[in-house]
Amino acid sequence: MNTMLLAAQAAQGGGMGVFIMMGAILVIFWLFMVRPQQKKQKKIRNFQNSLQEGSRIVTGGGIHGTVKHVNIQDDTVDIEIARSVVITVSRGYIFENASVQMPNA
Repeated sequence: MNTMLLAAQAAQGGGMGVFIMMGAILVIFWLFMVRPQQKKQKKIRNFQNSLQEGSRIVTGGGIHGTVKHVNIQDDTVDIEIARSVVITVSRGYIFENASVQMPNA
């Protein structure tokens, strides 16, 4: 019976170490997961805001085309995907510049 009480008392002292470990895990998670994603989103947002006529782009659905007109008020972009074929997409769905070659991973 005394050994059970001693074991229970010894287990109570480690509470602060658990909080420190959880805090360290959260900081590491933020550094390796959240922060890089925020940087990527900021880069995409800057690209979307700098679209100009004649830019070659790729939409979120994988459609390649050339920007024909940017409508700031409606937040849309007219894209020519083939000769005389123009579609209108939301500016938020344009994710990359097709003119820039992506390195093979």
